[in-house]
Amino acid sequence: MTTLMDARAGFPQALAHEWIKFRSVRSLVWTTVATAVVPVLGAVFVAATGSLQPDDTVLGAALTLSITAQMLAVVGALVITGEYGSGTIRTTFAATPRRATVLSAKAALLAGLTYVLALVSCTLAYLVGDALLEDGLYVQGEPLPALFGVAASFSVAALFGLAVGALVRHSAGAVTAVVGVLLLPSLLGPLFGDAQRWVAGISPTAALQKLTQTSDATAESVGSLGPWPSLLVVAAYMAAVLLLAAVALRRRDA
Repeated sequence: MTTLMDARAGFPQALAHEWIKFRSVRSLVWTTVATAVVPVLGAVFVAATGSLQPDDTVLGAALTLSITAQMLAVVGALVITGEYGSGTIRTTFAATPRRATVLSAKAALLAGLTYVLALVSCTLAYLVGDALLEDGLYVQGEPLPALFGVAASFSVAALFGLAVGALVRHSAGAVTAVVGVLLLPSLLGPLFGDAQRWVAGISPTAALQKLTQTSDATAESVGSLGPWPSLLVVAAYMAAVLLLAAVALRRRDA
């Protein structure tokens, strides 16, 4: 009996269960796919309208809508809040009593899935933008290794969404909180005067803008850290929120 329970509670089994649950919820699948297409559509739109600044790079122009696509982070919240809303979280915990294993399986699935989708989507957007934009008019930028960091920023945002979902346990509240963290720092930054660059730089979107090498990524709007240090800082505090979620998940009733 103990052996059977251990087998059911293992990480590989939990990960397999999470994958089955994810692809069985059509709204999650379609939301994920639709959001992943946004960067490519953005590259086509920007190239067609020619609405670029002279100092923009091809990479930055092609990934103009990658910030919008980073709203994929709300999927991370819905992965767990949906189970709380339907009550199936009790079944999940019955199948895998170790709640840390459940959260780890959800995190691994989200991180891997969003990373691959974002890498493919943003790489394709760059290639499309490069093909459509007039040769020699804009600086190319440095797509490698920047595209790997861009994809990582999507995974970080999705894991933050998962952490918030585990803490809030309510879809509307979790989605509002996630969108707020992604967008509000850059919007509210000017209200903090000289501290604007620090406030604006704490969002995953700030790290994303730096990595895409867009001309909009000024120190005042996205902070003064470089792209990779910025991504590491954001990943660190997102990991802290995820750890807090794991503690809360373990202590609270389902």
